[in-house]
Amino acid sequence: MPKTITEKILAAHTGRESVVPGELVSVRIDMALANDITAPIAIELFEKAQIPAVFDSERIALVPDHFVPNKDIRSATQVALMRRFAKKYGIKYFFELGEMGIEHVLLPEQGLVLPGDVVIGADSHTCTYGALGAFSTGVGSTDIAAAMITGEVWFRVPESIKFTYHGQLQEWVTGKDLILWTIGDIGVDGATYKAMEFQGPAIETLPMSDRMTMANMAIEAGAKSGIIAPDQVTLDYVSSRATRPFETYLSDPDANYDQEKTYDVSQIEPQVAFPHLPENTRPVSEAGIIPIDQAVIGSCTNGRIEDLRMAARVLKGHTIDKTVRLIVIPATPSIYRQAMNEGLFEVFLDARGIVSPPTCGPCLGGFMGVLGPGERAVSTTNRNFVGRMGHPTSEVYLANPAVAAASAVLGRIGGPEEL
Repeated sequence: MPKTITEKILAAHTGRESVVPGELVSVRIDMALANDITAPIAIELFEKAQIPAVFDSERIALVPDHFVPNKDIRSATQVALMRRFAKKYGIKYFFELGEMGIEHVLLPEQGLVLPGDVVIGADSHTCTYGALGAFSTGVGSTDIAAAMITGEVWFRVPESIKFTYHGQLQEWVTGKDLILWTIGDIGVDGATYKAMEFQGPAIETLPMSDRMTMANMAIEAGAKSGIIAPDQVTLDYVSSRATRPFETYLSDPDANYDQEKTYDVSQIEPQVAFPHLPENTRPVSEAGIIPIDQAVIGSCTNGRIEDLRMAARVLKGHTIDKTVRLIVIPATPSIYRQAMNEGLFEVFLDARGIVSPPTCGPCLGGFMGVLGPGERAVSTTNRNFVGRMGHPTSEVYLANPAVAAASAVLGRIGGPEEL
């Protein structure tokens, strides 16, 4: 029977010939991930079970990235708990400051998640790794605790939706705009517990950074996962990074899908998601006059070197509006160093922005850019729910790095062509 890439990966990790959508299966995992918010809960549950060892000390990654450098005593306590656990059980991949980056950018960069993998993470944006051709999804801390003991997790095999993109991208249009457009079309519940499979000629032209952005935001449509079949772009990315062997999978041409959607990307311009849902999208040309107080360029969605280069291209020779705060957050130490060496920091600083160390920070209203009452931010992050970045009366507008940078200069929401 023809199978999707998702069905093939899950079948391979159950030791069976095939699985079917709707079936409950116990799956062997390749990597389990948790951060400084979710890991402490999993650690507490693991230690209550009085298990002498984790299932595999090289298949667990602990990444303190939400409130680091520690912003207060509570966050310091959380990370200290992770540090002690990693030392006690010999966890190889505990990332301390200086090595630590935003988890969903760091793990692919380090070659820890690979095509054909099953990856679970106690963070909803674990679906990012689907860009590599892996089945990856967010789970609860209890699931992580169980997986650290058994090396397995159970799933209901999801149905798949095929999204095909053709045509040529307009200037300044990125993977962020394609996924915002898609979510705007199907809604935040349009792919609930489905695997969103992105394919087509336009996807094949995207760099890995844009593919990761698209897979990252699959959860914003309610999806269980997002996935893109591996191709030469994928292999070029992972070949020099892989820490272990991997296997690639492709959907069969006649595989069955729950739905199929087709988009002409030449008709898509840079998108802005208005408060308070990622589905509330409109073209930047139709944004109207929306003054802003802050612009954030970073996060697991758009904190990669390609994103910073795009922002710097827009900002070069400009100064941000005096009423706006610009915060730039490279996602990992290597991206930070690369941006610095390429002179991007000089562009950001000359524009009167600031550069933060790698952290999730303002994305979840943590720190390094929390919004006050009534303030508005244009952000390259992934969510704009009520109170997501700070005060309940604040507003977050989601956009790509070019739009965020241009808006910082304009003092209102706008596109780079206005500069």
